[in-house]
Amino acid sequence: MDWTEIKIKVPVKYTETAEAIANMTVPYGIYTEDYSNLEQDALDIAHIDMIDEDLVNKDRTVSIIHIYISDEENPVEAIVYLKEQYSAAGIKCEIDTDSISEKEWADNWKKFFKTTEIGERLVIRPSWEEYVNKDNRVVLSIDPGAAFGTGTHATTRMCLQLLENYIADGKTMLDIGSGSGILSIAGVLLGGKKADGVDIDPVAVKVAAENAELNKVESKTNYILGDLCDKISEKYDVVCANIVADVIISLLENVEQFMKEDSVFICSGIIDIRENDVKEAFERYGFEIIEDVECENWRAFATKKRR
Repeated sequence: MDWTEIKIKVPVKYTETAEAIANMTVPYGIYTEDYSNLEQDALDIAHIDMIDEDLVNKDRTVSIIHIYISDEENPVEAIVYLKEQYSAAGIKCEIDTDSISEKEWADNWKKFFKTTEIGERLVIRPSWEEYVNKDNRVVLSIDPGAAFGTGTHATTRMCLQLLENYIADGKTMLDIGSGSGILSIAGVLLGGKKADGVDIDPVAVKVAAENAELNKVESKTNYILGDLCDKISEKYDVVCANIVADVIISLLENVEQFMKEDSVFICSGIIDIRENDVKEAFERYGFEIIEDVECENWRAFATKKRR
């Protein structure tokens, strides 16, 4: 399959909002080049203080957001949509495109995806990197390929942090919009009895199953292609959705049917300008916030249904 890589250059101060808009065009992954905090990121993520000269010379004033759209999904339409949305948000942007193969797309992840420690117990390790586990963390190995979810994006990190607090031995989990399978696999590795994931993208379902096998949890995970309400009939102890604000708001009307009496609903992917909209929806549909997390311009919540 051939793909179009869309590269969106925006002023660095608008990176988070621009990422949120870009995420609305695709159900799978994006990645962002942002060198504004290069030296600190090198220390925090790669644990090095020597940086390649090419990186040092990168423009620190802009970010470049990369998204990938197959020819079947009409890249031209996506570009028109992006230009309209950025204009409406008052964000100046430059948009360029390249045609790439599926292998090139998958390989592009490797430039920006590094081992990341999350919360108190978890570490996300790319399948191609070595990791010395000095702190006896739970290691989740992943190859995201063409599916969203590496653990490096703020929305995924926050979701994983909250999940660590609510998943436990013997509990079951549902991951809505499961992408690469990172949340559901983490749920099992952190002690969950089983985790189901549902996604509308066949590539994501395939990649998630492969990542479950990579982590030797394939017997405790199941990935389903299709619409949530048509495919899921069980009730779970923990339900996660790392999507976008509008989808989370629409989920709140019906998500209770997948929750046990004392279940926790964890949601992330909420840009700060939509925080109040989501909170109003929690109130409208009878959910109470039991824990919240902030990272950069993003918000995540753990909630329960009021009884």
